[in-house]
Amino acid sequence: MTLIGMLHYRKRPHEVKKAFACASIAKMNGVAFVYFSYGSVDFANKKINGWVFSEGHWTQREMNFPDSIINISPPKTSKQSVIRKALKRTIPFISHSIGNKMSVFGRIEEGGAFSHFLIPTQSITKVEDVVSFIKKHTRLVIKPHSGSKGRSIFFITLMKDNRIRCISGLDETLYTLKEFEDFIQRLIHQQKYLIQPFIECRTNAGLTYDFRLHVQKDASGKWIVNLIYPRVSGNKLTSNISSGGYRGELIPFLVEEFGEDYFNIKQLLEYFAVSFASHFESLYKNRSFDELGIDVALDQNQRLWIYEVNWRPGSKNREFSVAKNLIPYAKYVAESNRKREAKWKD
Repeated sequence: MTLIGMLHYRKRPHEVKKAFACASIAKMNGVAFVYFSYGSVDFANKKINGWVFSEGHWTQREMNFPDSIINISPPKTSKQSVIRKALKRTIPFISHSIGNKMSVFGRIEEGGAFSHFLIPTQSITKVEDVVSFIKKHTRLVIKPHSGSKGRSIFFITLMKDNRIRCISGLDETLYTLKEFEDFIQRLIHQQKYLIQPFIECRTNAGLTYDFRLHVQKDASGKWIVNLIYPRVSGNKLTSNISSGGYRGELIPFLVEEFGEDYFNIKQLLEYFAVSFASHFESLYKNRSFDELGIDVALDQNQRLWIYEVNWRPGSKNREFSVAKNLIPYAKYVAESNRKREAKWKD
């Protein structure tokens, strides 16, 4: 029987909702499932002291190395990183990093086919980069190269009196040009940032929104849409749920915003999600992905823009929906790896 492992930095699975969801779906799919942490790996004997869900509760059990690994959380220490690398050399992982925002945009640009969906993006190397950018676009967004979940994002507007308004979360500040330059200097000293023009994407009520296109691989390794939903802002600027926005239901939202044209918009989003995911994966040699979260916007002319691409999209309160594709794909990865190893032996 195929054994699927879930590797996590937490020692116990009891507080990891996705672990229970995966254990349940694995049983339905006729595969074994074990949850384990970095410290439970015995490389000498190729064993793990993991957790198995049986008869309504988690129990610890010594198991053989799994056939594939669901790596849903990154290592927290250098020791865990070493263990992760050692496991990855012998067991296929189903998730792989796509890189930071600038490297992702660079790949899409070089790929060509979807480059016209990219928002013009520039890495900030000096204060003058931002000053010239804001004079050209008047409204822009500054965000970190890596991560954020809506944090450390700044919305910048050049006012008619040449002052510069900066909004981050609920904080709003007006700067003179010199004050703004000093602010940018402090900002880029902390970490790497990028700049983009602000794309106007608002509901009929004036709230900012975007769409999260959540795609996954299925049991045959093909891309499918798990869920598409609008994320509507709580503050008229950022639609990120972690920053006070909320998730809506796709069909009612499209009907409300686009009327009779809602079905065409729905088809556009679904087609784009799968076709982009397939193309995007082709830009990486010897690397595959199990799921992607693609954040897009529709401007006032219904032109689609790519905000960013995430390789570990959030799935809070949707753990079972995600696990229904995650487990069959992990099984597919394990079986594909066994076939490759059999060919090598022949």
